[in-house]
Amino acid sequence: MKLSQDELNAFFDADDLRKQLTALTVNSDGDGSDFQIRASVLGILKSAVKKSRDLIEAKLNEDGGGLLCASRLSLVQDELIRVIYDFALYHVYRIKNPSAAERMAVSAVGGYGRGTLAPGSDIDLLFILPYKQTPWGEQVVEYILYMLWDLGFKVGHATRNIDECIRLAKADMTIRTAILEARFIWGDQPLFDELISRYGSEVVEGTSSEFIAAKLKERDERHQRQGASRYLVEPNIKEGKGGLRDLNTLFWIAKYHYRVARQSDLVKKGVLTRSEYARFKKSDDFLWAVRCHLHFLTGRPEERLSFDVQREIAIRLGYTQHPGMKDVERFMKHYFLVAKDVGDLTRIICAALEEEHVKDPRDRGFSGIMRRLRTGRGAANIQPVKGATGFVVENNRLNVTSDQIFENDPANILRVFQIADKHDYRLHPRLTRLIRHSLKLIDPALRNDPEANRLFLSVLTSRNSPETNLRKMNETGVLGRFVPEFGKVVAMMQFNMYHHYTVDEHLIRSIGVLAEIERGDSGDDHPLATDLILTLQNRKVLFVAMFLHDIAKGRPEDHSIGGARVARKLCPRFGLTDAETETVAWLIEKHLEMSTIAQSRDLSDPKTITDFAHIVQSLERLKLLLILTVADIRAVGPGVFNGWKGQLLRTLYYATEPQLTGGHTKLSHQRTIALAKEDLGGKLAHWPEKARSDYMNRHYPAYWLRTEPDRLLAHAELLHQNDQEGGRLSFQITPRAFEGVTELTIMAPDHPRLLSTIAGACYSTGANIVDAQIDTTTDGFALDTIFIGRELPDDEDERRRGERITTLIEEALRGDTTLPEPVSKKNAMKGRMKAFKVATDVLLNNALSEDYTVLEISGLDRPGLLYDLTRSIATLNLNIGSAHISTFGEKVVDVFYVTDLTGQKIANIGRQDIIRERLANAVDGQIELDPAAPVARKIQRQAS
Repeated sequence: MKLSQDELNAFFDADDLRKQLTALTVNSDGDGSDFQIRASVLGILKSAVKKSRDLIEAKLNEDGGGLLCASRLSLVQDELIRVIYDFALYHVYRIKNPSAAERMAVSAVGGYGRGTLAPGSDIDLLFILPYKQTPWGEQVVEYILYMLWDLGFKVGHATRNIDECIRLAKADMTIRTAILEARFIWGDQPLFDELISRYGSEVVEGTSSEFIAAKLKERDERHQRQGASRYLVEPNIKEGKGGLRDLNTLFWIAKYHYRVARQSDLVKKGVLTRSEYARFKKSDDFLWAVRCHLHFLTGRPEERLSFDVQREIAIRLGYTQHPGMKDVERFMKHYFLVAKDVGDLTRIICAALEEEHVKDPRDRGFSGIMRRLRTGRGAANIQPVKGATGFVVENNRLNVTSDQIFENDPANILRVFQIADKHDYRLHPRLTRLIRHSLKLIDPALRNDPEANRLFLSVLTSRNSPETNLRKMNETGVLGRFVPEFGKVVAMMQFNMYHHYTVDEHLIRSIGVLAEIERGDSGDDHPLATDLILTLQNRKVLFVAMFLHDIAKGRPEDHSIGGARVARKLCPRFGLTDAETETVAWLIEKHLEMSTIAQSRDLSDPKTITDFAHIVQSLERLKLLLILTVADIRAVGPGVFNGWKGQLLRTLYYATEPQLTGGHTKLSHQRTIALAKEDLGGKLAHWPEKARSDYMNRHYPAYWLRTEPDRLLAHAELLHQNDQEGGRLSFQITPRAFEGVTELTIMAPDHPRLLSTIAGACYSTGANIVDAQIDTTTDGFALDTIFIGRELPDDEDERRRGERITTLIEEALRGDTTLPEPVSKKNAMKGRMKAFKVATDVLLNNALSEDYTVLEISGLDRPGLLYDLTRSIATLNLNIGSAHISTFGEKVVDVFYVTDLTGQKIANIGRQDIIRERLANAVDGQIELDPAAPVARKIQRQAS
C-alpha cells in the first residue's frame, strides 16, 4: 500500500523528527553518543511512536481496514528505522570519507518484509554488509538494535555479507524463506540489489519442488500442533489452520515457483481467477483486522482468539446481535467462513502447482484426459470408472472427462461423492474447482430430485467413510447448497466452553463417531453402544437423526424442537417413510434427554426410571437414543466423553430396559431387597451369625434397592472392620480406571454438614466431584460414596491421592484443621470464564421423586461452587440423599435430592422461596454465616 507523504506525515513526520534530533547535538555542542543526548533521543522517539500507534489504532476503528492498518504500522516502522539509522550515521558514528567497506543495507525480512506489521509483531531485520568489513558496521547495527529494544520492540536480526546470506539460504529453509520476502528499507541500495539478484540465480533457480515440499510439510506440522481442524472455537489467527500463516505459505510457494512480486500477479499467471484473487485479498484483510484489533486490545502479541476477547473484538468490528445469534457468534461465523475460504485457496494453488508438474502441456485439462484415453498414452494412470459415464480415476484421484458434465446432469455433483465413497477415491483438484464453479446448478429442482437424494443418502449412511465425504461436500459448498438448512449452520460457532467446534463440524464429526462405533473401531469407551448398533432394525434413521440433531442451532427457539420440525420437512425429501421420519424427529427432539437424566438424576430412584421409560416407550428407541447420545457427546470435543459418563448412560439403559420389556413386574421391591440381602449374606458367611443378622437391619430399604452387589459387599466389610476397631470414622478408596473416576467411601456420624465438609476437602486438594450417593444407617451413621474425577494414570498414585483427601476430611471432622472460606464469585472468575454470562437458576421440583425434593441449580461454574452450595444447604437444615454434578463448559448444573430433617419433602411455599434465594446467592458467592456453627463443632468433637 502506498501512502502519500502528507498521509504518512500525519502518522509519523520523519523530517520533523530529524530536525528535533539534530538540534539536540547542535544546541549541546556534543555528539550523539553522549548519554544525555541518547536519553533525549529515546524520549523524543518514544513519544513519536506512541502518538503514531494511537493514531493508527483510531484509524483502524474508523475505517476497519486490516491491511491498511498493517501497512501503516510497517511504513511508520520503516520511517523510524531510517531516522535512527541517519542519526547514527551523521551524529554518532560519522565518517567523513567512507570506504567501500563502510557501507550497509538495512532490509526487512519475514512478515515485515511483506510490508505488513501487527502492533505486537516482531521486527525482523537483515543488515547486509560488504565482504570486507570495519568496526563501523558493527557499531551502527548495535546502535540501531539497542535503540529499537529500548523503544520496546522485539527485534529479530541477522548481520551478514552477501556470500553468507547465499550459503545459509541454501542450507536452511527458514533463512531461505526470510530472504524470499526481503525488502529494502535504507542504506546502500546496490548491496541489497546484489543480494536479491544472486538469491534468484543461485538459490531459487531449479529448486521450487524442494521448497514447495518443505513449506507444505512445515504447514502440516504446524496444523498438527495447533489442532488439525480449522473450526476450533478458540482459533489461533496466525498459526492455526485457515489463518494468516496459511495465506503467507501460499504466497511464499507462489512467489518462489512463479517468480512473482505481488499477489495480483497470480491472476496474470492464470493461477487464480479474478474472483479467487478477490477472496484472497478479502480474507487477508479480514484476518489482519482481527489480528491488529487483538494486539491493540490485549497490549501484547496475542494470536489466540480466546473466549475472553472474542466479544470485544466483535464489538470493535461492528457486529450486532440478531435473533438466535449473539454479536460474538456472528463475528466468529464470519471468521470460520474466511478460514474455509483460505482452505479453498490452498487447494486451488496446489491444483495449479500439480498442473505445472505435467510434462506434456497437451495433457493438461479435460481435453488432455480424453486424448490420453484415446491414444492409450498414460492409460495405466487414467481409467474410466465402471458404471459412471464421464468419470475417470487418475492416480487414485477422481476426475471427469468434460467440464460440461454437471450442466448435462446436475445429479452428477452428488454422484461425485458417492463414487469417491464407494471406491475410496480422493478428488482431483481440478474436479474440486469445477464443483465450486458449478454450485449454481444446485437449485430446488435438484434438491427435490429423487436420484440426487438417493445419492446423498448413500453417502450419509455409508458403511465406509461418511465423515470424509461429507466434509468434502461441505468444503466444496455442496452440502450447504443441497441442504440449505445445513448451510445456515456452516461456520456457526456457539459461544460457550463446552463445544470445541463449529456446528457444521460437530455434525460431520458425530457421523464419523457413529461410523466408528458401527465398525467397532472406537475402543472400549462405550462397549454397550458398539454391541447395540449391530442389533438395530433400521440404522438409516440413526444416521439421518445424527446429521440433523443440531440443524436448528442459531434460531430463537429451542433447537431440539426446531430440529424435529426441520426433520419432518427434509426426511420425506431424502426418501424416508412416514414412520422413519417420525422416529428421526423424535430422536432429534429428545437427543439431550438421556444425557441430562443420566448426569443429573438419581438413577436409583424408581421414579426417574419410570419417567424416562414413559418418554422412550420402546426398546428400539432406547437403543437408538443411547447410541446417538454417546456419539453426540464424543463429537463435542476431545476428552468430553469419559468412562464415568459412559457408566451413567449404561446404568440408565440397563435400569430402563426391563420396564420397556415388562421385566419390572417380575420382582417387587420387597423381593428385590430380600434377594440382595440373601446374596450378601452368602458372601458374608465368614461373619458370626449375629453380626450378619444385625447388619441386614442396619440399612433402610432405599439403600438395598440402589446399591450394586460389589459395593454392598465393600460397604459391609468397611463397617464391620470399623465396628471391630471401635472407631467412628472409616474410609475406603477404590480407583476405577475404566470409568475415569476414583470412588471415596466415607463412614462418619451423620450430620447435615458432612457433605459440605467433604466438598470443602475436595476443593482444597483440587479434586473434582462428579457424583455423590448419600446413605444413612439406622444407627445414625452416614455412608457417603463420593466419585471424583481421575487425574493420575496409575491406580496406586490415584489411591495415594485419595488418601490425602480422606486425611483432610478426617482432620476437618475432628476439628484439627480449617477448611477454606467460601470463594466469592468475583475473586473466583479468572481468565476465559470472565467472558461468559450464565443466568443463575434454582429449580425446586417435588414431582421427580416419590421420596425427595429435587433441587436443580444451574449457573456459571467457578472454583469452590459445590462447597458453597453444600454449606448453604446445610444451613437450611436439609438432608442430602444424593448429589449429581454436571459441568458443560462454563455452565454447571448441580442436582441435589433433599428432604427436611424429618425425612419429608419440602412442601411449604415460603420455605421453598427461602431455599431458592439462599442457593441463588450461593452461586453468586454470597454465603450467609452458618448460625449453627457451635452445633457443628459439637458434632466434630463427637466424631473424634
